[in-house]
Amino acid sequence: MPFIRWFSEITIADVPLVGGKNASLGEMYRELRPLGVKIPNGFAVTAEAYRHLLRSAGILSELERLLAGLDKGNVADLAVRGRRLRELVYGAPLPAPLAVEIAAAYRRLCVEYGEDCDVAVRSSATAEDLPTASFAGQQESYLNIRGEAQLLDACRRCLASLFTDRAISYRIDQGFDHLKVALSVGVMKMVRSDLAASGVIFTLDTESGFRDVVMVTGAWGLGENVVQGAVNPDEFTVFKPTLRQGFRPLIRRRLGEKKIRMIYGSGTSKELTKNVEVPKEERRRFCLTDDEVLVLSRQALLIEEHYSKKSGRDTPMDIEWAKDGESGELFIVQARPETVQSRKRLDFLETYILERRGDILCSGTSVGEKIAAGPARVITDIHRLNDFRPGEVLVADTTTPDWEPVMKQAAAIVTNRGGRTCHAAIVSRELGIPSVVGTGDGTTRIATGREITASCAEGDVGRIYDGILPFRVEQVDLAGMERPRTKIMMNLGNPEEAFSLCRIPNDGVGLARMEFIITNHIKVHPMALVHPERVADEAQRREIGELTAGYPDMPAYFVERLAEGIGTIAAPFFPKPVIVRMSDFKTNEYASLLGGRAFEPAEENPMIGFRGASRYYDERYREGFALECRALKRVRKEMGLTNVIPMIPFCRRVTEAEKVLAEMAKNGLVRGENGLEVYVMCEIPNNVIMIDEFSQLFDGFSIGSNDLTQLTLGVDRDSALVAHVFDERDPGVMRLISQVVEGGRRNRRHSGICGQAPSDYPEFAAFLVKQGIDSISLNPDSVLKITLRVLEMEKELSREQKERNPQCP
Repeated sequence: MPFIRWFSEITIADVPLVGGKNASLGEMYRELRPLGVKIPNGFAVTAEAYRHLLRSAGILSELERLLAGLDKGNVADLAVRGRRLRELVYGAPLPAPLAVEIAAAYRRLCVEYGEDCDVAVRSSATAEDLPTASFAGQQESYLNIRGEAQLLDACRRCLASLFTDRAISYRIDQGFDHLKVALSVGVMKMVRSDLAASGVIFTLDTESGFRDVVMVTGAWGLGENVVQGAVNPDEFTVFKPTLRQGFRPLIRRRLGEKKIRMIYGSGTSKELTKNVEVPKEERRRFCLTDDEVLVLSRQALLIEEHYSKKSGRDTPMDIEWAKDGESGELFIVQARPETVQSRKRLDFLETYILERRGDILCSGTSVGEKIAAGPARVITDIHRLNDFRPGEVLVADTTTPDWEPVMKQAAAIVTNRGGRTCHAAIVSRELGIPSVVGTGDGTTRIATGREITASCAEGDVGRIYDGILPFRVEQVDLAGMERPRTKIMMNLGNPEEAFSLCRIPNDGVGLARMEFIITNHIKVHPMALVHPERVADEAQRREIGELTAGYPDMPAYFVERLAEGIGTIAAPFFPKPVIVRMSDFKTNEYASLLGGRAFEPAEENPMIGFRGASRYYDERYREGFALECRALKRVRKEMGLTNVIPMIPFCRRVTEAEKVLAEMAKNGLVRGENGLEVYVMCEIPNNVIMIDEFSQLFDGFSIGSNDLTQLTLGVDRDSALVAHVFDERDPGVMRLISQVVEGGRRNRRHSGICGQAPSDYPEFAAFLVKQGIDSISLNPDSVLKITLRVLEMEKELSREQKERNPQCP
C-alpha cells in the first residue's frame, strides 16, 4: 500500500486515511481550485504510515502502558508521561520504504516549484475537524522546511506530536481512544506570507454566532502569530447577503497593533522561523486592502457553500489564508468546520447582565458574551502552570496549546496579546468561559490573588473589574414566540451590540443614534476634519492627526468610520428597516468633541437652540452634514444596505424641511431614488399641527416623546428643579400623540415612536397599540416584556371588536 497521497487524489471522505486537515485540503484542491480558490499543491503521508512506524518499531505495548490510568487533572504526571510518549515515537526510525516515498514526493514537488522548495509540514489527526471536535492546534506544525533531511525529521516530529500534553488531554475530554487515533502528515508548498500577511477567516461572527458575516483577521508575516495569539491582528467584517449581490459590504474594519511579524529564519533546525518587530508606520496600515478582503470573503463563501452542500446542513467554516509577498496572490491553506457557535441553538437567548460596575483594571477584546469572577492567577512562565488552582481567573501574556490542560479549569482567561481568532479566544469559546484578550497590560495591572470580575457582556470591549461584582443570567426560549401586528422595533446606538441584539425577536431598528458612533468611534467634530486649520489647540490637532493617520484624507476618516458604524447596525437587521437619525447633538455636546470648540457657539439653552435640521443647511455646519450624507450614501449604495432610512431630528418648520431635503439631494440622497425613504422626528408641537404639510415631504414620522413632552409642557427635561412636572403620560401629550397616529394614517405615512416612555411604562405601550400606531421602538432590555404586553393588548382589542361586531373576522 502506498504511503503517499497527493492533494489531487484526496477527498473529504478520506479522513480515516489522511486526517481532517489533509482531507479538507484535498477536497478544496480538487473541487474549489477550478472555481478560483487558490490552494498550494502538496501531498499527505497517510495514517497507515504512522501505524506502520509503530508496528515496525515495536513500541505499541509501551505506549499502551504509559497511557493506562492517565489522570489529565494531574498536570505534572501528564507532562512526564507525555514527554516519554513523544520520545518513543520520535525515536522510532522511519521504515526505509516510507522514507523513500516521502523523499520522492518531495522531489516531485520541487519539479513544480523549484529546487529545494520550501514547504510547510503539518499534522493531521484522523479524528480531527469533526463537527463536534476541532482538534485545532493539538499537534505541531513546522514551517520553512527545505531539503529531504529536514523534511524527514519534521515528519517524525509531527508524528510524535500526537502525544503533546494538550492533545492527550483533549482526546480524554472528547472520549477518543488514544491508540485508535492516528496521525497523517501534510506537506504543502509554503506561501511566502513572511513577505506579506496571513490570518484566519470565520464565516460567522465568532462571539454572537451571527451567520450572515465573514470575519477576516490578519497580521504581517507568517500566520502562526495570529493563530497563537502573539499579535493583536487587524479585523474586517463583510456582510454575506449583499456581497452575494455584487456589493462591497465591508461593514467594519478594526486596526490591530501587529507589533511583531514572523519571517523565515536561517533555515537551520534551530531557527526555521523568527519574530521581528514591525516598524510603527507599518503597524498603522491595514495588512489587506479592501479589495483583498472582499476577494478572501468571496472565496470563504465558496468554501462554506461547498461544505454545506456536502454535509446537507449550514456549515460555517474556520479558514486560514496567506498572501504571497512575491506574487501578490491570496491562498487558502486550511479550512475546517467551525465547532462552537455553529452548534448553539439560534432560538434560545442567554443574556448575562452586570448589575453593578466597579473600577476597571484593564480592558481588551471580549470573547464569549459571558461574565465570570474569581481570584486572579498571573502566570508569565509555562513552568508555573502547576501553581494554578481550579476556579481562578488565568492571567497571562498569551496562551499556547500547551496551556490547555490548565485553561480547562479556569473561570475566565485574560491575556495581554491576541485577537478574536487567537488560541485563547478559540479555546475559551469551546470551553464556554469568557476571556478578555489583547489587554496590553493585564499581567501588570492585575495581581495574583486579587478578586476580579471578567465581563464580556458589554459589546466588543471586554472589561476586567476590581472585585467580585453581582450579575445575573436571563434565559429565554424564543421557539414559537408569537409576533404582534404592531411592529416592535428597538433603539440602538452601539454597533458593537448589534450582532447579539438582533437575535431578540424584532421588526427592525426604530432609532439608531448617529451620536453614539460619532462620540465613541470617531471622536472628532466633523467640521474640524473639513477645516483642521481652524483648530487652535495643538494637542487636539496632534490627536486628530493620530486618529486620521492611514486614511486618504481627514473627511474620509469621518465618512468611513460613520459608514462602518451604521453598516454594522444595519446588516444584522437586514432587510428589516433601520431608521438612522442624523446627528442630533446640542451645541455644548458638539463642542466637547475633538476640535469642536472652534466651531460651536455658546448658548444659554442648547436644548432648544442650534440643533437638528437647523444646522444642516446652515453655513456653520453644511459641510459637516455633507459628510453625514456621504456616509449614508456609502452604506446604501456601496454596501447595498438599502434598509437604512435616514431620519431628520428637530425639524421646526416645513420650509426648513424643504431646505434639508435639498441638501441631502445635493449630496446624493434623493428621496424616492433607489427606494430611499426619509423620516422626520415628530417632537415639536408644530410637527403635529402641520402634519398634513410635513406628510408631503416625508415618508414617516417617529414620535420623540421626550422632546414632545418637554415642548408641550414647557419643561426643560435636563432641569432637576422641574423634573417632577415632566411626564409623557400627561393627557395633553397623549392627545398630541393620538393626532400624530391619526395624521399618519390619514396621509398613508408610517407612524412610530422611539422615545423612552414605552420602555418605562407598559401602560403607555398599551395606549399606543389602542391608537393604532404602526411601530413602537424600545430599549433592547424592554423588547421581550413589551412584546408580550402588546400581544395581550391586541388580543383584548380583538375581543372587544368582535363583541361590538360579531361579523368581524
